[in-house]
Amino acid sequence: MSKDIQLQGGQGKAEQQWRALVEQIDRHAQGKTGQMLGGISPIQTTLVYLDWLSHLMASPGKQLDVLKGTLEDVQEATVKLMQPGQHPSNCCDDPRFSSPAWQQWPFHLYAQGFQIMERAWDRATHDVPGLSHKHSDVASFAARQWMDVFSPSNLPWLNPDVIQATREEGGVNLFRGAMNWLDDAHRLAHKQAPAGTEAFEPGVNVAVTPGKVVFRNKLIELIQYSPATDKVHAEPILIVPAWIMKYYILDLSPHNSLVKYLVDQGHTVFMISWKNPTAADRDLGMEDYRVDGVMAAIDAVSKIVPERKIHSVGYCLGGTMLQIAAATMGRDKDDRLATMTLLAAQGDFSEAGELMLFINEAEVNLIEAIMAEQGYLKGSQMAGTFQLLHSNDLIWSRLLKNYMLGLRDKPNDLMAWNADTTRMPYRMHSEYLHKLFLHNELASGRYEVNGQPIWFTDIHVPCFAVGTVTDHVAPWKSVYKLHLLPLDVTFVLTSGGHNAGIVSEPGHPHRSFQIHHRPPEERYVAPERWQANTPHREGSWWPAWENWLVSHSSGLVAPPQMGLPDQKKKLPDAPGEYVHQL
Repeated sequence: MSKDIQLQGGQGKAEQQWRALVEQIDRHAQGKTGQMLGGISPIQTTLVYLDWLSHLMASPGKQLDVLKGTLEDVQEATVKLMQPGQHPSNCCDDPRFSSPAWQQWPFHLYAQGFQIMERAWDRATHDVPGLSHKHSDVASFAARQWMDVFSPSNLPWLNPDVIQATREEGGVNLFRGAMNWLDDAHRLAHKQAPAGTEAFEPGVNVAVTPGKVVFRNKLIELIQYSPATDKVHAEPILIVPAWIMKYYILDLSPHNSLVKYLVDQGHTVFMISWKNPTAADRDLGMEDYRVDGVMAAIDAVSKIVPERKIHSVGYCLGGTMLQIAAATMGRDKDDRLATMTLLAAQGDFSEAGELMLFINEAEVNLIEAIMAEQGYLKGSQMAGTFQLLHSNDLIWSRLLKNYMLGLRDKPNDLMAWNADTTRMPYRMHSEYLHKLFLHNELASGRYEVNGQPIWFTDIHVPCFAVGTVTDHVAPWKSVYKLHLLPLDVTFVLTSGGHNAGIVSEPGHPHRSFQIHHRPPEERYVAPERWQANTPHREGSWWPAWENWLVSHSSGLVAPPQMGLPDQKKKLPDAPGEYVHQL
C-alpha cells in the first residue's frame, strides 16, 4: 500500500516537473518572439487581419461603397487640378504637407494621391458588416501605420523640402543625416541617452527644488521640500507620481516645476520617488506598491505633520494607485485624507483609448513571456508602444528632420525626462494588465485588498480631476467617468497631451482650460455636452487648482519640521538617490 502511494507521489512529482518544463519552453519561445517584434503578437495581428478581410470579402455592398468614395475623391481632385491656381492639397490640414513646396507640381499630386489612399483604407476598415468594433479599430490602426511608412513625406526623392535642401547644400544635409544616424545607432547599442539629453541632470538643472529625503524603504524615497514662505497652509500635499516614469516630470526646470509652484504658494509638499526595479524585484506586486509606496508615504507624512489631513495627488498610474489606496482607507475608516487630486489618471479602464488596441489576452501573454525572461518590462519596450500611438510626431517627423534634413531637435527638459525611462516589475505589471486593463476589476467592484473588495463609493473626500484634450494614454472622457459616481468632483479639461497638458505652468503660451464643479447631488452631464457648454479660460489651470486646495485647507501655520522626529539614519538631500538609478 505504502509503495503504491510512493509510486503515485513520484508520478505526480514527475508530471509537475514535466508541466513546468513545457511552460518554461513556451515562455522562452514567446519571450524571444515578443522581444523581436516589440511585444506585438503576430498571431493576434494575423487573426485580426483575417477577420477583417473575410468580412470585407463577404460584403460586396461595402466594397462598392469604398470604391464609390474613392472614385469621388479622385474626381474631386481632378476637377480642382483643372482649375488654374487651385491645388487639392491647399485645403490639407495634414502637417506633413503644410510646407508651401507641397503646393507645387508634381508634389501636390503625391500628397493628394496619398490622402486619397488614406481615406480609402479608412473606409475599408470601418463599418464593415459583422466586424467587431475592437477589430475594426485594430485594422484601422494597422492600416494607418503602414500608410505612414509609405507617405511621400518620408521618401527623400518625393519630399520637396528634402530635395530643395539637398540641392542647396550639395548633399551635405544627407551626410549630416548619416552622421546623426550613426550617432543614434551607437547610443542605442551602448544604451546611452539620446543626443543632447545628457545636458539635463536631476539635481543639477532639473529636479532642483530644495528639499530632503525624509523616509526610505525598499520601494520609495519620500522627499519633503523646504518651505519658501514664513507661513504655510496647514494641510500638507503628498504627490504620488507613476512608477512608469521618474517623478521629476513634476519638478522639471524651476520655471515649469509644479512642485516649486506649490511651495512658492505656501504649501508643504511631499513627493514619492520610486525605486527603478531590477530583476531581483520581479515579485513586487500591486499590493507592495500600495503598502510600501502610498501607505508608507502617508504614514511618514502623518508623523511629520501630525493631526493634519493630507491633500493627496496622483498622476497617471500613480493616480490609479491613489484611488485604490483612498478607497481602501475609506472602507477601513481611515480618514487621514483631506482631498484627492487625479492628474490624467483612470480608475475605469473600459474606454482606455488606443492603448486598448495593444491589450488583449494574446498580447498580455506575450508581454508576460518577455517579463518572465527579464524579470521586468524595460522602459524602451513600453516607449515603443507610445511611439506607435503618435508615429507621425514621434517617429517619422523625427526621421525626416534628423536623417534627411540633417537637423537635430533642440533638447529640452521634457525630452530629457522622457528619455530617462524606468522598468516595471514582472508581477506588478502582470497584475496591472490583468486586473485593470483586461478585467476592469476596480471599476466593477471586484478589486480586492486584504481579501475584501473595494469600490469608488468608499472614497469620501472632495476630488479634483484633470483630463487633457489630446491624451492617448488616459483619454479625458475616461478620466471624466468620475462623474458617474456620487462624489464631489471639480473637473478640468486642459489643452495639451498626457505630459504637456499637466506641465502647464502660468505664462505658458497657447494654454487654455475648462473647469466645472459638480456636487454629488447634481445630475450627470455627458462629456460631449460638458465640453460644449463649459466656458473656456485662457492660461494655466494651476492657479485654479491651487485656489481649490486653499479652499479645502484650514489656514496658515508655521512650517512643520523637516523630517521624521525619530529619524536617526542620515538621508540625502533632494532629489535623492533612487532618481539616479539606471
